[in-house]
Amino acid sequence: MSTEFLVRGRYVLTMAGLPGPGERDRTPGAHLDGVLADACVHVRDGEIVAVDDAARLVAAHPALPVHGDGTGLVIPGLVSTHTHLSEGLATGMGSELSLFEWGEGIVGPVGAVLTREDAAEGTALKAVEMLMSGVTCVNDMFCHNHVGSRASLGVVDGLTRAGLRGVVSFGAEDVGLAEPGSEAAAAVVADVLAEQVDLATQVAGAPLLEFRYGVGTLLGQTDELLAAGVDLCRQRGWGVHTHLAEVREELTAARARWGHRTVEHAERLGMFERPLIAGHGVWLTEADVASLARHDVAIAHSPVANMILGSGVCPVPRLRAAGVTVGIGTDGAASNDGQDMLQALKMAALLQKVHHLDPLVVDALDVLTMATIDGARALGLDHLVGSLEPGKRADLVLLQDTVEVAVLHDPVSQLVYGASPRAVRDVWVDGVQVVLDHACVSVDEAAQIERCRPLAARLGRDAGLVAAGHSVIG
Repeated sequence: MSTEFLVRGRYVLTMAGLPGPGERDRTPGAHLDGVLADACVHVRDGEIVAVDDAARLVAAHPALPVHGDGTGLVIPGLVSTHTHLSEGLATGMGSELSLFEWGEGIVGPVGAVLTREDAAEGTALKAVEMLMSGVTCVNDMFCHNHVGSRASLGVVDGLTRAGLRGVVSFGAEDVGLAEPGSEAAAAVVADVLAEQVDLATQVAGAPLLEFRYGVGTLLGQTDELLAAGVDLCRQRGWGVHTHLAEVREELTAARARWGHRTVEHAERLGMFERPLIAGHGVWLTEADVASLARHDVAIAHSPVANMILGSGVCPVPRLRAAGVTVGIGTDGAASNDGQDMLQALKMAALLQKVHHLDPLVVDALDVLTMATIDGARALGLDHLVGSLEPGKRADLVLLQDTVEVAVLHDPVSQLVYGASPRAVRDVWVDGVQVVLDHACVSVDEAAQIERCRPLAARLGRDAGLVAAGHSVIG
């Protein structure tokens, strides 16, 4: 397969050089000034060499293969800033439960029996869904409480096999796993820290992956583990991936335990000293928003999961106006219940419009920005990906051939409000083609489904989900 090629679209949405949230001209159609018509992206050895007029690039490089017939859309690969691939084999359950009930009844029992094989195969399964919805980079938090299993390392196996770029973390929690203050509790803390180090070591051998220290939730960790984790991050220079202010119950429980809310507690612990991305950020005060902005903490907005679990509405316009970087995530495969990033884009816009009763509060370009360059910025990867510019890595998507992208009066709006995974024709990650002609080529979808069915059945049985009535598999 050629390492040098052109990708052509009726429109190329570069997402480069965009003004800040408060500086945009919101006149209808004004954002089209930044869209290149009948253009090409020139890729060589995994790097973007040029983005220019199609006729000019084709004439300059007549021997290069050209992907795309000039009728579709070329966009940067989408960046999903928050998910849990630990839920890849546990989808479609508990959609009538609140977050705390769902965690106790489904995610906790699943996490107690997950293995590295489950992680690898579930990740590869969900990678197909991500790639087919235009995701080229994912920020994962693998949550499990199967002490000693090193299950989180399987995510590296699965993402590497799929050819996805990503940031991985082990979303550890130790509350309730052992008697507080006992030798067993100390052993659990030691095992959690050891798995963090092992995962970081595993990631070091995977060129497309980076590591962050994971904190499942602040309330889910003992004070001993929280303090030890902050110290380890300082020593190793690690960034952090956690949840903050997701549901109202979290704030009540935090005040009862520490006398203040979780955002303030994270700041007091020293978590904000490290690069930090936090899932959700729904229940935030003005002081919380100011703290996040002051410390350059990024928020990963997961609109579909927030709606399913009835968690609330993230104050996206307020955060962005305050200078907080906001990305978009699907959240976990069991709290969404899928990894369709295009759906998450549409929901991110619609949720804000209906919540504020204002169609102008968030528009298509806002959410596409959050899903591309701002998502990359939230992960500290904007020097590599997130926009189509010379010198960046070639993570890009071609949407073509289907009715969803047949009529392009406004290509940005059509992408956000009208596109579905059916329209994703080709995807490249670091210049390597992973989706070809509407099919994933890095993972055999049919074979992966067959591999995962018995694993899902075993998981449902061993986690007690069948006995509890949550699952009918087996």
